Amino acid sequence: MKQLWAPWRMEYIKSDKSDECIFCSLPKEGDDEKNHILYRGQSSFIIMNIFPYNSAHLMVSPFRHIGCLTEQNTEENSELNQLTKRCVEILRAVINPEGFNIGYNIGKAAGAGYDEHIHCHIVPRWIGDTNFMPVLGETKVHPEHLKTTYSKLLPHFKNI
Repeated sequence: MKQLWAPWRMEYIKSDKSDECIFCSLPKEGDDEKNHILYRGQSSFIIMNIFPYNSAHLMVSPFRHIGCLTEQNTEENSELNQLTKRCVEILRAVINPEGFNIGYNIGKAAGAGYDEHIHCHIVPRWIGDTNFMPVLGETKVHPEHLKTTYSKLLPHFKNI
């Protein structure tokens, strides 16, 4: 069985964080490029993870501050799922991953860094995309800078 390990996550999860919710505050700032927001829908938005498990790790989140899928209304649920689907389509077209990990971490016990605001992770995967660096050096090697990936993806999200 292959596993996606992110040993640096535990330090992040246990660290003191601002009381401010990034999924609420970043969209309000209005600087999408600085905040790596790729798309804004009616009720949800797409943002790049600045602490990615892998290159082009995206997240889809509702604008409304809710902690569980069960709190979504029908429109939020529909748009969030449609945007997740579009992320997969765009990532396949632009960076051609060999697979994806897609899902939610609901609650701190499940590993959610922001457990009071749901967000769906879309993590592109390639065969052999893990190596010894995260295990021995607590360092994840990404083949492309976050800003380069943002610039590459952004034009495709403007066409949603």
